[in-house]
Amino acid sequence: MRLLLISNSTLHGSGYLDHAETAIRSFLGAVPRVLFFPYALHDRDGYASRARARLGAMGYCVDSAHDRPDTRDAIERARCFFIGGGNTFRLLDCLERLDLVEAIRRRVLDDGVPYVGSSAGAIVAGPTLKTTKDMPVVQPPTFDALGLAPFQISPHYLDPDPGSTHMGETQEERIQQYHEENDAKVVGLREGSWLRVEDASVVLGGVAGARLFVKGRPPREAPPGSRLDDLLA
Repeated sequence: MRLLLISNSTLHGSGYLDHAETAIRSFLGAVPRVLFFPYALHDRDGYASRARARLGAMGYCVDSAHDRPDTRDAIERARCFFIGGGNTFRLLDCLERLDLVEAIRRRVLDDGVPYVGSSAGAIVAGPTLKTTKDMPVVQPPTFDALGLAPFQISPHYLDPDPGSTHMGETQEERIQQYHEENDAKVVGLREGSWLRVEDASVVLGGVAGARLFVKGRPPREAPPGSRLDDLLA
């Protein structure tokens, strides 16, 4: 299993995927073509064009799943998957309605096809979409996601601001509410960070670190470069 799970596609002060380019290049290596899934945004053509331009500048040819004559065949032939960010509910709904979940899961887990997911694409790599902050603009038939990793991602993680007068729930409080009803570990992945999963190895990359949540335990901080293999246990 090879996963690159990125918190965000665009970091403040830089362009689309700029902050993660080195990580993407290192992860994909000499893979010639990428199958991109634009289902998290309404404008699939525009999203695919943006991905083609940016990944093309890195030297990769990009096919978009949404305009392939036979999407299932494209999945079977793909050398790499990239699922982009956007609305997580829309993304999972599309993957379910098009009957693509099991095909993607099998290629990644059984055939070792590398998987890159940013934001919503990182969330759906986990067991469910229950740690998304998105509005449910559509209702997918299930909350069960791809299940490539046994842990949940909570991307765009924001630490509580002690000086804020905002009375809404913090992201940490929402994750604690998740653990009142669910058991899976949660990675609060700050913007500018990513997880690289290689079989039994998990390494935290980027510049901002992460906050780790395990049911029944206090949250713990993980600085960039941390080995987080226990997430797979």
